[in-house]
This record gives sequence, C-alpha cells and structure tokens, in this order.
Amino acid sequence: MQTESLGATEKRTLEMIADGASLKEVLTHLCDSIDVQVSPSVTSVLLMEGDGKHLVLTAGPKVPPEWVCSLGPVPVAPDAGLCGTAASLKTRVIVTDVATEPNWHDEYRDLAIRNGIRAAWSEPILTKDNQVLGTFALYSSESRVPTDVDLRLIEGAGRIALIAIERQRSQEALGSALDQIRKSEAKLRTIIDTIPVIAWCALPDGSGEFWNQRWHDYTGLSYEAARGWGWRAVIHPDDLDQLEKKWRADLDSGQAGYVEGRLRRFDGEYRWFLFQYEPLRDVTGTIVNWYGTNTDIDTLKRTEEKLREDERELRRITDAIPQAIVVQDPNGVALYANQATLDYTGLTIEDVLNPNFRERIFHPDDIQSLRDERKAALARGLPFEIEQRARRSDGQYRWFLIRYNPFCDEHERLIRWYATGTDIDDRVKAEERTRNENLALREQIDRDSMFEDIVGSSEALGKVLRKIAKVAPSDSTVLILGETGTGKELIARAIHKRSNRGQRAFIGVNCAAIPPSLIASELFGYEKGAFTGATQRRLGRFETANGGTIFLDEVGDFPAEIQIALLRVLQEREIERVGGNKPISIDVRVLAATHRDLSALAAEGKFRKDLLYRLNVVPIEMPSLRERSADIPLLVEYFIDRFGKKAGKKFKTIDKATLKLFQAYDWPGNVRELQNVIERAVILSEDDAFSVDESWLKRETPQVPSSKVALTGALLTQEKEMIEAALTESRGRISGAAGAAVKLGLPARTLDSKIKRLGINIYRFKGPQS
Repeated sequence: MQTESLGATEKRTLEMIADGASLKEVLTHLCDSIDVQVSPSVTSVLLMEGDGKHLVLTAGPKVPPEWVCSLGPVPVAPDAGLCGTAASLKTRVIVTDVATEPNWHDEYRDLAIRNGIRAAWSEPILTKDNQVLGTFALYSSESRVPTDVDLRLIEGAGRIALIAIERQRSQEALGSALDQIRKSEAKLRTIIDTIPVIAWCALPDGSGEFWNQRWHDYTGLSYEAARGWGWRAVIHPDDLDQLEKKWRADLDSGQAGYVEGRLRRFDGEYRWFLFQYEPLRDVTGTIVNWYGTNTDIDTLKRTEEKLREDERELRRITDAIPQAIVVQDPNGVALYANQATLDYTGLTIEDVLNPNFRERIFHPDDIQSLRDERKAALARGLPFEIEQRARRSDGQYRWFLIRYNPFCDEHERLIRWYATGTDIDDRVKAEERTRNENLALREQIDRDSMFEDIVGSSEALGKVLRKIAKVAPSDSTVLILGETGTGKELIARAIHKRSNRGQRAFIGVNCAAIPPSLIASELFGYEKGAFTGATQRRLGRFETANGGTIFLDEVGDFPAEIQIALLRVLQEREIERVGGNKPISIDVRVLAATHRDLSALAAEGKFRKDLLYRLNVVPIEMPSLRERSADIPLLVEYFIDRFGKKAGKKFKTIDKATLKLFQAYDWPGNVRELQNVIERAVILSEDDAFSVDESWLKRETPQVPSSKVALTGALLTQEKEMIEAALTESRGRISGAAGAAVKLGLPARTLDSKIKRLGINIYRFKGPQS
C-alpha cells in the first residue's frame, strides 16, 4: 500500500510541477502525503542555503511551532543535530530514542520531547554528482526503530523532493537567462540604432527585422519597404543572386559569415560593401536572431582592381624577363611565377599556387634550415636575400641567389613581395672547390714534407725525370713504385705541375694512414645522415680534386671493397658518396704509388688484377738512394742549407769523413732517412763545420732468440746464406711465383719471419730499376 501511495504522491508532485506550482507548495504536499502514510509522524524538508553551510526549513506543515522556532538556520556539521549531521556526512542519520541519544544536545532534548518528538531519521537529498540540496526528515512521537518500509518510504520521498528542487532551479535559471536576453536585446537595439555604422538584425529564417537609422539614411528605404525580404531591392542586380545564395547557405549551417556586394545609395549610386553577420543563440543553442554590419569597401575594391590591372601588365613584362621571378603576398605565399620560373622547374602556375610549392622546388636541407630565417626576414618587411638550391625540371638541384624586395602602396602598407632568382651554381661550386683546395693546401703545408724539389744528377734519377717529361702532358694513370722514403709523392707532384692540370688542385691521400672503416667516406664523401655523426654533406677527396690530380699513396693497402670502388672510378669516371644513390661524374687524373709488389699481391689474391692493369698504365720506378749514391753530395748540401736556415745556422765546410760515411752507408730508409740524419746533425752541431756521429749510421744485428731446440751457429749461418742466395736470385722479392719463398719451398709469411729474425736487409738484394 505504501509503495502505491508513494507512486501516487510522485505522480501528483509532477503534475503540480507541470501546473507551475511553487517549490514550497510541492514540498508541503509531499510532507502531507508522507505524514498520512506514516502515522503518527511529522515530516519536514530543509533546503541548503546559497552559502552551502546552512539548512533552512522550507516545508513541514505539521511541525510544532515551538520546534519551528528552534530550527533556525541549521549549520551543516558532523555534530549539528539530526539534519545538519545528515547533510554533512551525506548519509542517512537515525535516532531511535531522543531521551537516550548521546549526540542529541541537552538544550534540544527537553524541547523535542515536550513537542512529541521521541524518534527521528533524516535522509540527505543528493544530486547525481553528490551535491547536497537539503534533507528530508521524519519525526515520530514514539521511540522506535524504523522498518525497511519506513526507510524506503523516506528514501522515495527524498527522490521526489530532489525532482521538485532541480525542476525549480532549472526554471529559475531559464527564466533568468531569457530575461537577461530580453534586456540585452533591448539594449543592443538601442546601441545599434545610435552607433555610426550600418547595422541590422534578421530573424532566424533570414528575413529582415530591424535596421539602424544609418542604414535607412544611406539607402533611403523605409522600414515598411525593407522588412522581410524587401531589403533585396537595394542590392545590385548582378550581385543579388550570389549574395542571397551565400546568405541562405550560412543560415542553414548556423555559422557566422561574410559576403561582398554592391549596395544602392539613396541617390542611385552603387558602392561595394562587405556584409558581415553573426548568430545570437539562447542557452539551449537555438538561434534567436542574426546581427550584421555593412562596411564600405568601395575604395579598397577600386584599388584592388587597379592593382590587378597593374599586375596583369607586370606579368606580361616579367614573363619576358629571362630570370626566375615569383610574386608573393605579405605573408610570403606565392601568387604568381613568371614563365622563366615555370620553364626551369617544369611546374604549372597551379603547382606554384599550391601550399607545398617550396617543398617541391627547393632542396629539403635548405627548406628546413632557412624556414625560420625567411619568416623573420618577411616580418621585418625589408629587402633581404638567401641562397638555396632549386630543382630543375630534370631533377638536378642548382644553387640560386634569391632576392626578396617588398612593394608598398601609397600608405606604406606592404602588399607584395617580389622574389628574383639568379643561378649561382657555378660560383658556389667554384667557391666550394677553392675552399677544399685551400684546405688541402693548408693540410699539405702543415704536413712535414720531406721534399721541396727534386735534387740529383745521377743517371738513375735522370731516367725517371725523362719519363716524367713524357707522361706529364697526358691524362694517363701513373703507378709510381719504389721503396719507402724514395720520394714517390715528389714525383707525383712533378707530374702534376707539368701537366695541363697544373693550376688546379693536387690532392694527396696517404691510404695506409686512414682506418679501413673511414677510407670510403674520406675518398668519396658522404651524404647527410649516412651514418651517426654525419650532420651535413661532405665532399670526398675525389670531388675536391675535380679538374685536378689525386695522388693515392700506398695504394697496395686498399681493402677489397675500396679496390672495387676505385676500379669503377678509373673505368666510369664517376663516384658515389657514402649514403648516396646517384653517381657523380668527376674529371680527375689518378696517380698512385706503393712500395709493395702489387703483382705478388695479385697472385696471392690480395689485390685485384683488373685494378692493377688500370693503375699500371705508365709505371715509374723510383730508384733507392743506394742506387743513386752519386746524388748524395748534392742532397747533403741541399738539406744542410734547408735546415740550417730554419735553425739560424750557417756551415762553412762539410766533414769529408762524414761525406764518405754517407756514400758507404746503404740507407734502408732512403732519402727520408738521410733528411732526418742531417736535420739532427744541424740541430746538435756546435760549430760551422758539418759532421755526424758515425754511431748514428751503425745498425745493430738483431739477437736470435734462444729456444729449447736452437740451431748451432753453423746451421744459422748456413740458413742465412741460403735465404740470401734466394733473395739475390729473386732480386729481393719474397712472395709471388718468382719470389724467394717459392725457391726455398717455404710459405712467404714464414720466410718473412726468418728474414727479420736473422737480421737480413732485403733492400740490398733489389737490383737496379729500369
């Protein structure tokens, strides 16, 4: 029965809300209904005040007057009585007997009992987000524990009270908002009618509702003639269709918009206006009105028309100029490109107007690095220039100097940028080549070179010089052979200086001094991002030497993969940078040198035979110093003079014993060793007579390590003689088909180890070079 009664109460409450009953009336009816169902009982509803800290009695028709007086604003706190505690804790509070309840304040205990209140329970009224709106309390004249039915009843009553309270609040908020809108609209109408601009108001369907006085004064049209859709009479016939379509499209979308059109003045003249409008919405998002303004842009339109005509004339002129020109707006957005630009890039004018125009034209590395610089320069509004690479129609990138010049109107307002591009690729590459050549030159100067000129008059040296004179004018590849320290790089420089490339770069590369993992990037360069640390593109030695000569010293130390790459250079005359995928044509003369036996290495599979054939076009063998002993006096004088000037010393005489000592010594280190000995003597000399300590040229015979199975002295001597005989027959060659190792029936590595152990000087077995 109570459930049915509660349902009837809820239905009646909703009907009262729908009929517009006040919140107090609805809550009073609710209390009356509950009092009937739980008898004897007295119910009350306390609502939260605006401060959120106190509850006030709102409904409770049967609450005793004396108890009402005690229910002034009830504080919301854990110990503030029945309802204050329920609101604070946001949970139901039950008092089964006021007389024995320890949390019931003494000053209220007698008052409650005197007014027939012995038991009570209070239910907080909570929103979905757990906000307290008030409490629903029930007081009983008997001490008792509420049944489950009683608790469901008070819980249901609290739910009904929540519906009534939230409905009341929503109505109050809506009423306040609508009232505010009405006040705002009235105020806005007044403002619109007095401001010195053309303004108007339209209904949600787009029909005219209001125009300010300035609009009527300008058009000469009365309110009666303009209302509804009559305002169309003052729009230029040629603009009306387009303007109305745009207006109706924005009405359908509910979005603010603008449109241009000509408006007729009272004297019949039409002028261009910008029509702008915004929707006004209520709290539910429904459009209640449209408000708009009309701005006279006739002067601006005429200026733009003249500018367009000027631009058309300018385009005709710029198309005839054989230089790339791009016209841009104040923000740098491309508006036009002349025919020279289109011909160079292979793009259409539509491509140029595309937002990604620059990404398609300029090199990715330049776009990223110059974006901020260009943006800042455009913001300054002053002429500026930048250098970047532009892609040609065939895909090749070339360097351009792009100059930006601003164009302003008579009011000094920036309206256009004119950018011109000049091809500077040849200049940039020449500058880069010069920088690399200078870098290589500085490296060469800094390097401790052992030669400044060729010194000597021996027949062995003369034979080499005659070969140089013959081979230098050609572009043939030359392979320079000889022991370490004989001056192979000097020969290479002599060939370069006497060639047609003598005024271009000479780039020397000591292949043995470069780690194998770096040889490829050193010779051929690398692209940005090719490996960790490759933050920018770098040219290799071959590109640096382009147009000149590259000298590859100790070419016999090349690993297999570099041999393959070098073979391609010699065959195809092109390289490929590390990390790149496009071949690069080069024009470089290759001179190579080695102290190793390349034929033997090729026989052992350590050097490519096809590469040897390519390198060995014109071989030049540099004689050792012991083969040109006649040149020693000249070399001694040359080095004494050279190092004497550096040390600030002058020598009047050369000790004859020293000169004989020099000519008798076999010089395993060749001219380099001679140079070092003389430099040491110049530095340590204390008088004006040049001499050296004889001990400097004595070589200690290595001690043969002892072992458990050591050979006798006679056997060691015999072994040494056999090895020396084989070396004599093979002219100092260890490996290969004609080498000493084959003759002795030993592996080349084993023989090399024995030669070192026995202290045998293999250089004295090499015969005269042809």
